[in-house]
Amino acid sequence: MPELSSTSPDALAPFARTVDLLGPEGFERLRRAFVAVIGLGGVGSHAAAALVRAGVGALRLVDFDKVSATSLNRHACATLRDVGRPKVVVLAEYLAAVSPASRIERHEAFFHVETADALLAGPPDFVIDAIDSVTPKAALLRACVERSIAVLSCMGASARTDPMALRFADLAETSVCPLARAVREKLKHHGIRGGFTALYSIEPPRPPLPPDLAEETLRRGRVRRRLPSLSTMPGIFGYAAAGHVIQKLAGA
Repeated sequence: MPELSSTSPDALAPFARTVDLLGPEGFERLRRAFVAVIGLGGVGSHAAAALVRAGVGALRLVDFDKVSATSLNRHACATLRDVGRPKVVVLAEYLAAVSPASRIERHEAFFHVETADALLAGPPDFVIDAIDSVTPKAALLRACVERSIAVLSCMGASARTDPMALRFADLAETSVCPLARAVREKLKHHGIRGGFTALYSIEPPRPPLPPDLAEETLRRGRVRRRLPSLSTMPGIFGYAAAGHVIQKLAGA
């Protein structure tokens, strides 16, 4: 795990309520923890913000994309001034201002088989998978399973409105979510049918819309149809994911 910066009592004051809930020993486990958040859109950016605000000591941020105007309705911290800037840079700057004592790594990179060793080096104590396309998502999950790295995989948050429909389950037990179904099919060809937790919704999603070609120029990979989204659901997914990981790391 990366070495943490030294902390003073004043630096730890923002985490007092976390200590109240988890106890000193649980909080100390968070301070020693190293978490990777891979995919920094609506879900991943909110998850990363919650982890740092809870006191996680070291965070690795990974994303290849840049901020677009249409992502502002669901991103945790990006503003109009950030459009066109790398998501990983925008989020890292924000998190460093929230918790200067935390160690924030940033990797402007696309996750695939060739980058897996570098992006999972350490290894992290936990990975939050917030990738929204099937092939790199399956590559990340396969890499975590093969390396015995704890991972929570966030499935589709867009095109939904019901926060009460979120569920945690082994990937093999997920239902309704088209992204979870596609990931299961992809991993099945590698002999992986589950063995890690997925966060998903049992609410049927609204149908996708035609691609936004202007936004797709910022992306890597195939052109994808756009998904309608409220400002709420990606954040709810992100905070639910962070809460799961925080409790696992703290031994709550």
